[in-house]
Amino acid sequence: MKKLLIALLALLSWTTQAQHTLEKVWESDTTLAVPESVLYHQGGLYAALIDGQPWDVDGKGEIAKLDKNGKILNASWVTGLNAPKGMGIWKQQLYVADVSEVVIIQLATGKITSKIPVEGATGLNDITVDKQGIVYVSDSKLGKVHRIENGKASLYLSDLKGVNGLKAVGDDLYMLTANVVFKAGADKKLVPVATTEIGGDGIEPVGNGDFVVSCWPGLIYYMDQAGKLTTMLDTREKKYNTADIGYNPEQHMVYVPTFFKKSIVAYKLR
Repeated sequence: MKKLLIALLALLSWTTQAQHTLEKVWESDTTLAVPESVLYHQGGLYAALIDGQPWDVDGKGEIAKLDKNGKILNASWVTGLNAPKGMGIWKQQLYVADVSEVVIIQLATGKITSKIPVEGATGLNDITVDKQGIVYVSDSKLGKVHRIENGKASLYLSDLKGVNGLKAVGDDLYMLTANVVFKAGADKKLVPVATTEIGGDGIEPVGNGDFVVSCWPGLIYYMDQAGKLTTMLDTREKKYNTADIGYNPEQHMVYVPTFFKKSIVAYKLR
């Protein structure tokens, strides 16, 4: 009986330790023009600012730069975009999903070097770059994922309703659709991993096979390797959106763009 009790206490202790939470650390100034996505890179943050209607080709979109403590260094680091959203980095170049094209920006200068059109696209949303430098971009309106290699875009997957958040991890591509998290290997076979309450927006690996997943209306989940979802944050009543998140693996920080609240909020993952 004593051994059983010890085992039960040990299991309870392990379960308690495994309950992950988010602790708010800071919030930036509320002057960012509709931040949809945030990306952490080499000690700093890049935020994609729509500054207009979500899918308008209006030239109002910008990329802002912040330090890792939320100070806005340059709210208009890159200008002249339309409705920029997801971002990815490869070899000191920033790739940005911008409605119907992927914009490439030099990190060193903030200069736009090229734009890659995606045929038929009107709703490009998130971007990820795999270990070989191949870029994947989702089209939420058409339910497609495109692949960009050697400067040319081609259709990779289709019939993915509302596909948004993407993340390349090893040989797998994780995708957030209207309410399902999918994984696909090189064979493109879709494997459902988890089901969300509402459509997913951002997905970030936390280094142990687990992920943090955000849903735009105001939900953030911890998703373990088995696909179990645990709600860590629910800001829907406060009307704080939780769009395309970024993650700092060194400090275990989750960066949340709040969209209409015009700020970035940082949370410590515990």
